[in-house]
Amino acid sequence: MTIILDGSSLTVEKLVAIARDGEEVALDPAAAERITACRAMLEEKIAAREIMYGTNTGIGEFSEIVLDDEQVQQFQRFLVYNHAAGIGEPAPIEVVRGAMAARINVHAHGNSGNRLEITQTLVELLNKGVTPVMSSKGSVGACGDLSPMAQMALVMMGEGESFYRGERMPSREALERAGIPVPGLEARDGLATINGSNVLTAMSALLCYDADRWFTQAEIAAAMSLEALLANLKPYNSKLHELRGFPGAVRSAAAIRACIQDSDLATGKIKTKVQDAYSMRSTPQVIGAAHDALAWAKSQVEIELNGVGDNPIWVPEEKLTLTGANFQGTPVSLPMELVGQSITMVSVLSERRLNRLENPATSQGLPDFLTPNPGFYSGLMLSQYTADMLITEQRILSAPAATMSIPAAADQEDFVSMGMNTALKNRQILENAFGVLGIEFMAAAQALDFRDFTPGKGVRAAKKVIREHVDHLDVDRPLFPDHNAMAELVKSGKILDVVDTEVGPLH
Repeated sequence: MTIILDGSSLTVEKLVAIARDGEEVALDPAAAERITACRAMLEEKIAAREIMYGTNTGIGEFSEIVLDDEQVQQFQRFLVYNHAAGIGEPAPIEVVRGAMAARINVHAHGNSGNRLEITQTLVELLNKGVTPVMSSKGSVGACGDLSPMAQMALVMMGEGESFYRGERMPSREALERAGIPVPGLEARDGLATINGSNVLTAMSALLCYDADRWFTQAEIAAAMSLEALLANLKPYNSKLHELRGFPGAVRSAAAIRACIQDSDLATGKIKTKVQDAYSMRSTPQVIGAAHDALAWAKSQVEIELNGVGDNPIWVPEEKLTLTGANFQGTPVSLPMELVGQSITMVSVLSERRLNRLENPATSQGLPDFLTPNPGFYSGLMLSQYTADMLITEQRILSAPAATMSIPAAADQEDFVSMGMNTALKNRQILENAFGVLGIEFMAAAQALDFRDFTPGKGVRAAKKVIREHVDHLDVDRPLFPDHNAMAELVKSGKILDVVDTEVGPLH
């Protein structure tokens, strides 16, 4: 189904569909009219020689230098050249596609001053599968993601490189193969293409989607571990969490209860402790807090996806030119710092339950390190080492980038968000989290093999999926293939999809 980009209705889920699933997009006709009206006003102002930043002046420290008529026509090309200054491997195609969709949605407001052809070309690039090659590093997240977005703007001149049908090639060749005309860059067009935090916002949107599914899988893993550890189930009673009032905790406890539904443990026939350790009974409060943090971050991301992130901004109905800092990445990067920290926090909780499963002092009678022959075999002892290493790296990456501003441009740009650093490190935090949770899933399945009662139907469904990818550990074997298989399984979300089918949606 075609997704209409109108400047006001782009959600995280729609962006994921465009970026990851290749959903077709269309520019809302009313948005096209707004873009055209704004451009007409801009051209009037250029003809009247009104001073406008980045249109007939230099940029950054050179903003006080006024350009003559000939320079105005050439300036956008050189602006894009000098900003295409990133470094590193190409950003993933889904990130670039997400950034293009976000930029179209900015233009759709009709406040950016670009020609309609620029926006229409971005639409065609998405729909025909031409993806500019963007370096993954170079943005400081203020004045937008200038370096990577400039590589996108190169394509508007038929320059740079692009991916097309699985090949990396010169952009002009990709455009010719796809049948997309080269629009060129005229006054304002270059800066209107690059001057927003669209790359870090696209990365954040994708991460919000993936983190939500990961937090829910953490609840499934918790339910499995709780059953294996013969947990007291009172801490997951809905009334307990409703009395405190945090919506994330209410949601988390409900997900855990759904997974444990129909378990023998819930009948009261199995003896449990009066009160379990924090890593068990605090799970709804901890994962719930992560849900609430993510909800705030997602709301901020969606505000940015539907806002006017540009500079300058034109208001045609009032004939205004407004110079400001709506490119600043902080409104997105600050809440996303909390999301990265939340993923790390929930990973720590997962590892603590893993420890209780393996430690004979806390495992409620399970074999030491979950092996039937402890001492001769070491079972899952080293799996905990791997989880610990991943978590240590997560903790290092959880140090905030938002406080790491380094001034640039002769102190004209003397505070920047470093939001791209936030986005990049969050992705690595989540990649590690796939591994940590995969190890807990593997250990919980192993532990349940040693129990002789019937677990909840959600837990049974999850365990069945795990056993399709990793066998029970009877005799010690190299575990790195199992760890990698489980990390990929968690990343795929298959466990969540199967459990959702079995017990109803958990998220």
